[in-house]
Amino acid sequence: MVRIERTFAASAEEVFDAWTSAEVMRRWFHCEPDWDTPKAEVDLRVGGKVSVVMRQPDGSEAGAQGEYTLIDRPRRLVMTWIFDSDPSNEQLMDLSFSESEGSTTVVLVNSRIATDERRESQEWGWNGCLNELERLFS
Repeated sequence: MVRIERTFAASAEEVFDAWTSAEVMRRWFHCEPDWDTPKAEVDLRVGGKVSVVMRQPDGSEAGAQGEYTLIDRPRRLVMTWIFDSDPSNEQLMDLSFSESEGSTTVVLVNSRIATDERRESQEWGWNGCLNELERLFS
């Protein structure tokens, strides 16, 4: 399991929207500042799909997708998470958003990760993505 807690200088609705708007996700949903996100698609409803493609500077791409299982705007978002490169490992993403005095703390819990190697990679990737989200709100 990976658990990361971060606070952003934005309202809970703004941070929640950053996770659920394809247009906004394309601006931050990648692991490094020199990567980009050429594709993000969101069907925000329980049973709806989310998918992203991150592109590295050498042109290689990594895709992932999930299905929303709980949407409680702007407090909580739960979805499955599957990397195109490892479709046998369906993971679970549980995001909670709590606002206080104009800032929002996000607790990201990524569970059902099949291996320690994948867990380390996930932790690195989510921290990089959250760094980019932090830049979005700075």
